[in-house]
Amino acid sequence: MRENNFYIISGGPGVGKTTLINELSKNGFLTQEEEARKIIRKQLAKNGDGVPWLNKTLYAQLMLNASIRTYDKMKRDKPSDIVFFDRGVLDTVCYMNMERIPVPDKMCAAIHTCVYNKKIFILPPWKEIYHTDKERRQSWREAIRTFEIMKETYLDNGYEVIEIPKLPTLERLHFILEIVAPF
Repeated sequence: MRENNFYIISGGPGVGKTTLINELSKNGFLTQEEEARKIIRKQLAKNGDGVPWLNKTLYAQLMLNASIRTYDKMKRDKPSDIVFFDRGVLDTVCYMNMERIPVPDKMCAAIHTCVYNKKIFILPPWKEIYHTDKERRQSWREAIRTFEIMKETYLDNGYEVIEIPKLPTLERLHFILEIVAPF
């Protein structure tokens, strides 16, 4: 069964996902922060190797576990609320495919149990706002490749991918709300 009120906002790195998620939160919507950044921050704080530049397999496993926990918590605690997720379980599958990491059976099962609204929102690469930082180290070329594979992964898994135009944040928010909760 698909959770019609659970929406994913996806895309490659540095396209404005977190800014958009924060704006949705400021406008009263329930949101979930991206698991990847939380994991990287935790791993850096404890000098762990579960980061993409040291141990890609461990990093992917940590992302998968965190994504499933977050999904399950929202399904248990907020089953009827609209929730916007900064990435979903399939984003981890995409990452593993890009890095040629075998996708474990547990992850295949999660794809079928952690389902979201059939419409997912994806932000395209936007060179003018793209930048790297301590946690985001991908090149511009990798950002483009991530977007392409992410889009393909969601389409291959039966989702309708809606590309959010390159607009100011508030206009992006209104674009989403026209589709999610038309007035």
